[in-house]
Amino acid sequence: MFNEDNTIEQLVITTLKSNGWKYVSSEELLREYSDVMVETMVKEALIRLNPEIAEEPSRADEVIYKLRTLILTVQPHNLVTQNEMFKKMVFEENSYPFGKDGRMIPIRFFGTMTKQDLALNEFVVTNQWVYPQKENGKRLDIVLLINGFPVAIGELKTPVRNSITWLDAAGDIAAYEKSIPGMFVTNIFNFATEGKSYRYGSVCMPVGMWGPWHTPDHKSEGSLADVKNSVEDMITPEKIMDIFQFFTLFATDKKYRKYKVICRYQQYEGANLIVERVKAGYPKQGLIWHFQGSGKSLLMVFAAQKLRMMPELNNPTIVIVDDRIDLETQITATFNASDIPNLVSLGSKDELESFFLGDQRKIAITTIFKFGDVKKELNPRDNIILMVDEAHRTQEGDLGSKMRLALPNAFFFGLTGTPINRIDKNTFNTFGAVEDKSGYMSKYSFSDSIRDNATLPLNFEPVPVDLHVDREKLDAEFEALTENLSNEDKAELSRRVNMKAIMYDRKRIRKICEHIAKHYREKIEPNGYKGQVVCYDRACCLMYKEELDKLLGPEATTIVMDTNNDKEDKYKAYKRDRDAEGKVLDRFREPNDPLKLVIVTSKLLTGFDAPILQAMYLDKPMKDHNLLQAICRTNRTYDEGKTHGLIVDYIGIFDNVATALDFDESSMKKVISNIEEVKKQIPALVRKCLSYFMGVDRTIDGWEGLIAAQECLPNNKIKDEFGADYKVLNRAWDALSPDPFLNSMKFDYQWLTRVFESVKPTDGRGGLIWASLGAKTLELVHENLQVGEVHDDMEILTMDADLIDEFIERQKDLRKTTIKVEIDLVARIRKHSNDIKFVKLGEKLENIREKHEQGLITSIEFLKLLLELAREAAEAEQEVVPEEEVDKGKAALTELFDGLRNSKTPIIVERIVGDIDDIVKIVRFDGWQGTTAGKQEVKKALRSVVWVKYKIKDKEVFDKAYQYIEQYY
Repeated sequence: MFNEDNTIEQLVITTLKSNGWKYVSSEELLREYSDVMVETMVKEALIRLNPEIAEEPSRADEVIYKLRTLILTVQPHNLVTQNEMFKKMVFEENSYPFGKDGRMIPIRFFGTMTKQDLALNEFVVTNQWVYPQKENGKRLDIVLLINGFPVAIGELKTPVRNSITWLDAAGDIAAYEKSIPGMFVTNIFNFATEGKSYRYGSVCMPVGMWGPWHTPDHKSEGSLADVKNSVEDMITPEKIMDIFQFFTLFATDKKYRKYKVICRYQQYEGANLIVERVKAGYPKQGLIWHFQGSGKSLLMVFAAQKLRMMPELNNPTIVIVDDRIDLETQITATFNASDIPNLVSLGSKDELESFFLGDQRKIAITTIFKFGDVKKELNPRDNIILMVDEAHRTQEGDLGSKMRLALPNAFFFGLTGTPINRIDKNTFNTFGAVEDKSGYMSKYSFSDSIRDNATLPLNFEPVPVDLHVDREKLDAEFEALTENLSNEDKAELSRRVNMKAIMYDRKRIRKICEHIAKHYREKIEPNGYKGQVVCYDRACCLMYKEELDKLLGPEATTIVMDTNNDKEDKYKAYKRDRDAEGKVLDRFREPNDPLKLVIVTSKLLTGFDAPILQAMYLDKPMKDHNLLQAICRTNRTYDEGKTHGLIVDYIGIFDNVATALDFDESSMKKVISNIEEVKKQIPALVRKCLSYFMGVDRTIDGWEGLIAAQECLPNNKIKDEFGADYKVLNRAWDALSPDPFLNSMKFDYQWLTRVFESVKPTDGRGGLIWASLGAKTLELVHENLQVGEVHDDMEILTMDADLIDEFIERQKDLRKTTIKVEIDLVARIRKHSNDIKFVKLGEKLENIREKHEQGLITSIEFLKLLLELAREAAEAEQEVVPEEEVDKGKAALTELFDGLRNSKTPIIVERIVGDIDDIVKIVRFDGWQGTTAGKQEVKKALRSVVWVKYKIKDKEVFDKAYQYIEQYY
């Protein structure tokens, strides 16, 4: 039979062979099923690369034993740590006593850097790799080996079904990391494709963070040719070794958890362009524009890491130059988290001067302003490389020329997250190379970052007109106020007072705060996101805080501001040192923390990274770079539900987007999409979804109505097309809800949602189209909808399979009978979606649905299998304790333990009751009260909580608790 998966497998293997990988079938590899490494290949490589091992080949066994121990001791929870250990073992901690007289010498596991050296490696691609045993072992589609080490695993899915995507393949790899972690200890990266999109990620990376790989000339996807292009460009022996050595790193998050980072394609391109220019020695400058949020800090880390490790550069000095006043920045945090060696901070002019005059060869981080007082040459070396962040802002004073004076022969690379506008010629002069025709050596635009899901689209929402700044009214009032002043005095007063007068108006601030509170509660908070309020100045921040406290309570907001030059101590309450401010911002990033909104005026408008931030309430005049940087705080990816950043504009900045964002790039005009535009599309999106169901009576409730709808979606192809169209509608609806504009379409949307829920896969596959619904939509579903009415028709559900034919005869219509049983079954599975038994039933249902769709089983067989599943579901449901009974049991236990609360027993009632509830649910079984063994198990469990854990040795309490459990569980 034709196998689409095999088509992709052959495409990938053929492409890799043309890239220089040798194909060997998995059966021909000299390994046991339980082996992770192909040890014969590892040994041959060690002999080939190391003369000391070649003269005594048994030394290779000592090395292999150490590697084997590393692999065998891995557990899912320490996989990233063991993966880091492997990289250290092969590149850093690689000394063995194989020298003369047992002297420690470094040995090589891989040939790196030069073409001749790379040719010493053995690059192999294989497929259908089975591990760790033949029977019931895992079967991996593609495995790439370098010198016998499995360095990459690829999973492939069918290209002919829309709802099966690369996400399913990536999900399989995530599952393998938990079930067979040993296969990933030597891993560089993993990849997944369904023949339309290609994505890759590092070990334990959440699949939502996996990225595409594109080339500067080819950024489209959707076809086999596009996937071939990505594989062809990325998976070459040279690039994989380059990525392994220089473009992966290990970092530690704020909760001290290790994670692995691998470059995105734009970081790889940008960093290597810097490296190639430094190696060539010319041109000595270049400008990189990579849009806000696309990973410029990591680009600099990767470039610095590679430059420092290249012997031909003679131990260079790398300087990261930030545009902030102090060094507590996102870049510093990224470098520090990445465990980069030889890293120093130059926090003062004296430290800067002594660093360069002392000719230190390290990676230094400093700020542009430290060069302000430089009056002489500090170091003439030509292997000093500066990377200047937010290069467009470094022209204050003459800081660019000051850097040139201090370091006349250095390389200067400027990086910016915003395009340089047409009047900013200085930036091009300081950093742009004439060799770069567009002005940029590397460009990663807003549309690139949206397409790659590196950042999210930005929507802006106009607010009621009476909240906008009414400049005409303001000017008229100002004229009346100043009619007796001279023109010169008027102009001066206007410059100082005009805008302030309206921004300080208490009535306006109160109205805006009422709008913010309502908007946040209705549109942002239900989804679990947070907001930022941007005020005119520090005094305004205090007024906003005062009004918002009345509406949301004091816990919901705080002010983050610069409190310098506060002569009257007006802002004393918000004076924080760096640690205290960091803790506040960490609270803001926590989903469950009551802090919902941060009020700012200039702080946190650049460099602040909080993916949970979705809405910016903007009431401060801004434009160009400052405006773009500010609004891009909201466009960081966070979870599946976050589909856009949202700007609520009280000042009227976006009345003319073209003026607000005055850049050369015409695409910048499209940075912001208006909520009003989304609103216009909704009726057409609803009509498109309804067009699948022409002639269906949408007023019929229950499964009868769903049968008619499902008959309009007769196969997976049409179901998938409907799913894709519904997803677009769902995202638009979610962005607008609860706008009253939607009310007239709510009935149709609810009906479409019910149909969508009834046909979407029950096992969670196909995450791209059948993704979970938005939070507000789910709320709507829960309030108003049921998938179908679950019938207690035990005749259908418990019927013996042999009687099915007779049953169908009675029902007359086989298709309707089948759909009715299927709808009831879906409803039961959805009702218990957190129960593992029902998850398994969902997987079974999807498998038989697919077999029926592909014509592998007849309609009669399909119904028989459905009825068997329905019977299993009914049996499983008997074991589920009704929620209300559990609640009664918990209530009774809570009452009992509440009575014990006194000064000598400072116990947390809720915790005790929760512990008892959890443990009893695990050990009890249906009818346990009638068996001696059942009673003993429950008593033992209860004793472990009440007596052992909480030290309550009161027999009466124990007996009462047991009686309640016997009654309610």
